[in-house]
Amino acid sequence: MMIWTVAALNESVAAEIAALAPDMQARYGRIADLLIKYGPQEVGMPYVRPLGGKLWEIRLRGRTGIARIIYVAASRQRLILLHAFIKKSQETPARALAIARSRLREVLP
Repeated sequence: MMIWTVAALNESVAAEIAALAPDMQARYGRIADLLIKYGPQEVGMPYVRPLGGKLWEIRLRGRTGIARIIYVAASRQRLILLHAFIKKSQETPARALAIARSRLREVLP
């Protein structure tokens, strides 16, 4: 079994995750544990979903609403968290995708 790591790209992403409600942070922790133990190829809906273009999302639901954490699978079994946000509409906001794509360039030049 291959062990994966899950890490925030930088302090900004870590702060976005820290700003989530405590129940959403707990849910993120459980999903991250699944990703570490089984790898992203074995964890699917309702926990994670592909967004296209190498981007994936961790799907969080809590008492206060819905949040998403966008990530990319990098080399050496690493999952890099690129952006966390509160979701307010059915579609993933274009701004959230733009932020994640911009940060993706730091990981995969």
